[in-house]
Amino acid sequence: MNRAQRKQSRRPALKLKEAYRAPAWRTRRARGVQILESCALEKIPWLVHGVTLRLGGASVLDGKRVFNLGRTDWDTRENVLANRKKLLAALGAEKMLLVSQRQFHSALARVFDAPPVVALKGDAALTRTPGLLLAVLTADCVPILLVDTKRRAVAAVHAGWRGTLKRVAEKTLGKMRMTFGTRPRDVLAVLGPGIGRCCYEVGPEVAQAFHSQFAHAKDWFDGPFERLVSDDTPNPLQWLNMHPPGHQPPPPSVHLDLAAASRWQLESAGVPSANIFSSALCTACRTDIFFSHRAEFGKTGRLMGVIGIRL
Repeated sequence: MNRAQRKQSRRPALKLKEAYRAPAWRTRRARGVQILESCALEKIPWLVHGVTLRLGGASVLDGKRVFNLGRTDWDTRENVLANRKKLLAALGAEKMLLVSQRQFHSALARVFDAPPVVALKGDAALTRTPGLLLAVLTADCVPILLVDTKRRAVAAVHAGWRGTLKRVAEKTLGKMRMTFGTRPRDVLAVLGPGIGRCCYEVGPEVAQAFHSQFAHAKDWFDGPFERLVSDDTPNPLQWLNMHPPGHQPPPPSVHLDLAAASRWQLESAGVPSANIFSSALCTACRTDIFFSHRAEFGKTGRLMGVIGIRL
């Protein structure tokens, strides 16, 4: 049993309504689908958005029905398409066209005026075209939804640690400024559920990578961050160790707050702090309602964060 599972087993069971309660988000049920919606965005009449949960659906994982929205080895294409169709119906977006990309943990942001003929590679999508529903798939990474309330432009961002290191949120906002004339002060940004600082244990290579790119990186880590990034951290050669392989003490690690790093990027790019809304829900802690690649050892589904402009 890993850290996340032990943590979940110690937590008393929550009632259904309580399970989804998180700052800036609420749960809506429509046509048998439960969707997280941002309280900050739900009052914008021309906008459609949401982040899915794992409950229900046409897919079956470990004997349970799940709402998997991404292609996986254990699920079928037919199940995924059925779940996506059900999601569009729940959002009242049957006439909208879903736009998703082949994510590869980059900072590549693409502008869409129409759905691509073939799936393109990218980790962020932008549009001002009504009828397009931009989508990102996650299972611990943070889904970020951006809305320019003045120019009616939207973006969906997939932010894992590699994309966050490459400043994917900041670069997406920059592309909105260049393409649509977006002013950061007009942007609302919502960060959906992702793996939390409580469960996201990373090694020295991740800490050192963030330290090399961000002056404030230490604020996003718990643990011996300063020791890991210092040049004098001891790293003895294997053949000099007195113990055989497997008996050495584990290398030091730290815990990373992905959402805090993305929030800092957006604030530093000019988005007011009051315009940024995060979820307090951790996908690794709550595998009862979310998919988590880390907590489920890779065999899991995909949540979908979507945003678009209504027809």
